[in-house]
Amino acid sequence: MRAQTAQEIKTIALDLMAAGGPDAISLRAIAREMGMTANAIYGYYATRDELVTTLIADLYTAFVESAEAARDQLPPQDAAGRLLAWATAFRQWALANPAGFRLVYGDPVPGYQAPPEGAAAEAERRACTGLTGLVAGAWPDAEPLQSHGTYQWSDFDPGLVATVHERFPDLPPDAVALALRVWGRLHGLVSLEVYGHLHTQTANPGKVYRTEIHDLIRSLGLTPPDGS
Repeated sequence: MRAQTAQEIKTIALDLMAAGGPDAISLRAIAREMGMTANAIYGYYATRDELVTTLIADLYTAFVESAEAARDQLPPQDAAGRLLAWATAFRQWALANPAGFRLVYGDPVPGYQAPPEGAAAEAERRACTGLTGLVAGAWPDAEPLQSHGTYQWSDFDPGLVATVHERFPDLPPDAVALALRVWGRLHGLVSLEVYGHLHTQTANPGKVYRTEIHDLIRSLGLTPPDGS
């Protein structure tokens, strides 16, 4: 029962945010929706910041797990297919959880103070490692098409550099920059769609997104999975 109530609290928090924006997330408002006293809610989450941190961690972890599962259905040598699978899973998760996407990637909750290590440090690390791994898989084909010597390790966060050195010791700084650019291309159209901007321009944003990912795959020297 406790786990069920805790989940209901999180669901209502996202519903409140979807209806009223980040300002609408408050323990008292959630208590009213659930017919509970504020003191009872505090037995589950001592502060609003604790609830927001839990929400972000849960949502980010759910995305990473779905993306990793989609990617891992394909063999490591299928760099194009794995990238498309990750990108598709990202969009599917975002559209299924628009309020969650906005909480993780978009709208800051006014006054929210994340823990020193971040709200979802482990999920963020997995997402970063996953994207870098996709670029590492594509790098033999992508390298001849990239600039060389443009980036130095000092251009990147030391924590990111340490992770890359540990997991992908053969990758140069230019490949890390490429991973960040890939992230940007995956994120851009999804963000426009979640925030409602694409729907005024096209009846088929999914088609536009797939075309963008196919173009991304070709820019890495790979062939999209359907051969187009």
